[in-house]
Amino acid sequence: MKKIHAQPPEDHTGIKIKKTSKTGVGMPAILSSLEHMRKYMNAADALKVSTKLNQKGGIDCPGCAWPDPDDDRSRLGEYCENGIKAIAEEATKKRLKPDFFAKHSIAELSEWSDFQLGKTGRLTEPMILEEGVDHYQPISWEKAFQLIGHELKGLDSPDEAVFYTSGRTSNEAAFLYQLFVREYGTNNLPDCSNMCHESSGKGLSQTVGIGKGSVRLTDLYEAEVIIIMGQNPGTNHPRMLSALEKCKLNGGKIITVNPLPEAGLMNFTNPQSPVKMATGGTKLTDLFLQVKVNGDVALLKAMMLLLLEEEKNAPGKVLDKDFIISKTNGYEDFINDLKKYSLDQLCEASGLSKSEILRAVDLIKYKEKIIICWAMGLTQHQNGVDNIREVVNLLLMKGSIGKRGAGTCPVRGHSNVQGDRTMGIWEAPPKKLLDKIESVFGFKPPREHGFAVVDAIQAMYDKKAKVFFAMGGNFISATPDTELTAKALQNCDLTVHVSTKLNRSHLIHGKRALILPCLGRTEQDYQAGGEQFVSVENSMGVVHTSQGVLPPSSEHLLSEPAIVAGMAMATLGNRTKIDWINMISNYDNIRNAIEAIIPGFENYNERVRQPEGFYLPNGAREGTFNTKSGKAEFTINHFTDFELNSNEYLMITIRSHDQYNTTIYGLDDRYRGIYNERRVVLMNKKDMKKNNLNKKESVNLVSEYDGVERVARNFLVVPYDIPEGCVATYFPEANVLVPLGLQARVSKTPASKSVVIRINKR
Repeated sequence: MKKIHAQPPEDHTGIKIKKTSKTGVGMPAILSSLEHMRKYMNAADALKVSTKLNQKGGIDCPGCAWPDPDDDRSRLGEYCENGIKAIAEEATKKRLKPDFFAKHSIAELSEWSDFQLGKTGRLTEPMILEEGVDHYQPISWEKAFQLIGHELKGLDSPDEAVFYTSGRTSNEAAFLYQLFVREYGTNNLPDCSNMCHESSGKGLSQTVGIGKGSVRLTDLYEAEVIIIMGQNPGTNHPRMLSALEKCKLNGGKIITVNPLPEAGLMNFTNPQSPVKMATGGTKLTDLFLQVKVNGDVALLKAMMLLLLEEEKNAPGKVLDKDFIISKTNGYEDFINDLKKYSLDQLCEASGLSKSEILRAVDLIKYKEKIIICWAMGLTQHQNGVDNIREVVNLLLMKGSIGKRGAGTCPVRGHSNVQGDRTMGIWEAPPKKLLDKIESVFGFKPPREHGFAVVDAIQAMYDKKAKVFFAMGGNFISATPDTELTAKALQNCDLTVHVSTKLNRSHLIHGKRALILPCLGRTEQDYQAGGEQFVSVENSMGVVHTSQGVLPPSSEHLLSEPAIVAGMAMATLGNRTKIDWINMISNYDNIRNAIEAIIPGFENYNERVRQPEGFYLPNGAREGTFNTKSGKAEFTINHFTDFELNSNEYLMITIRSHDQYNTTIYGLDDRYRGIYNERRVVLMNKKDMKKNNLNKKESVNLVSEYDGVERVARNFLVVPYDIPEGCVATYFPEANVLVPLGLQARVSKTPASKSVVIRINKR
């Protein structure tokens, strides 16, 4: 058999480099959205879906988890360019039928780009890849469930199975999924949050008692200062720009902290405002701090040292001493540690001058309505949890948690990644959840913690886990250490993927493999009890409905809850304590079960039918901290200062503007001026000159960890505004360079934002 490629092709696609954009959204985003709808969707479907997207009672966008306004929503389009790209990908007019798989072998498909794979169309019926065969073939749902049940029942231990979850899974599907997995007998429930905001959850839980952000959308409108760290909302959460614009119009200030200047944060042209379209938009960022990669803790410490000095000069006006005394714990130890650092040392480690940091301090010193937003730029480091805890330290000094217009704002990725965790998708479940499951359903769930993502990969690699089941997602492209992860999956006896469309994970398979096609968010879901809706939780803790409007892409599709139920009945048989048929006949029955198990879901079916949904309880939002001390905790954290050799660089992996997570919508990065190419490495011009590298020169990228070299070949050098000693590359192309063992302390999140690499000429 031919080699199957776990990595995207190394060929170039014809790079064009243009000027970087100075503004985000505006007419180019409108034109891009219209083009994606025209090219990939039927016109009637595009119109029907776009008028229902993110509307009350409509379809929750399957892209990001940014919240919808509680009150009025734009009828022109309560969505963004990447939201339309996500919809065009799911509601595409193309269908992927069995004859496609008969024509194309697995080895051949593995030579296609991720963009090509994703654009093949919607999967239409279950497919199986038998051992030793190189083409997928159709299989009935009944036989697919029998195969899964047979494999799971044949394992020596339930812990030999891994059940992964993507963040697009609904509350109802996620709840049933974790319920089945625990009745089966394991807590091996790794999920995509292990790879992104796990550091946020750990850091926030330790300091403020809840692993979620503490602000509502309206708080951003009222904030006096918003600090945005390690985040590019112009590409990843474009609707956030509207909230930032409202903050600016209300007199607020915005500080942006990032190694790369991002166009959307510099200037925003609101496509819903003819005036803004005509006048060139709104300047968002008041102060851009171009921090070194992973220089954030050093910056925060420098700011806090300077705030202490300002407090000496204006006692009682800079720090909120009343809040610190009444609401926090550990302040004196924190201050004693902070004073060990010199300002010069911190400036050097952050890559910023004292004057730049003083400007930031001047913007916040007399303010208390401060919100700090962040994303992967803070979490995907070895000190990712420390980064989050240091963010909290600054907010606690200012008394900026538990007040209107103030607090923590981790900006989540997939649309229900936060809801999945709330539903119990967690390899380390709390005792209260397991006790409640036992009391309500009458079976004893396992108590031993299961595998997070990196543990699951290692277990499969070591042949200690033999069945891999993925509820959505593109595991091979989302995870680190691509070749090692591929070998891990190939060691399995069975790999199963619940999906709407083809991706690279379907090609990196165990001895046998199944693809189970499911309904998408845009599609109607009819069960025995009639048409159903599902629910999701957004990034700010609002639970609301999502209901599709299009007929299913194929008569052979099942909903995710129905797939879980089918698998559960085939695996558990008569020993199950759960009436799976009743659960999926009417999703109200699932929500009744959720209400009985999960705190905060009282009167679930009634409240979720309110047009705007409902907020879940959030102690930190109210100024109540569910920690051991009953107070918010100051913590002592240390920054990481990398010592690099002359030909070493600190690499971060980033998204292009034409992708969302692992889904590649196109080959352009419009805001950064890079077109028709993804195999690029963004470098400072001084670093290029120092190493005699030319624009568009082809290089190999090499990382070395624990004596093992990893190589990403044939990348083109692109000069870019990035700090010296730092480079940026797109994922998943550069994931091969991220060692599995390079992970955040405590959270085990892969450290994809701080990989030391060498750049070698070809």
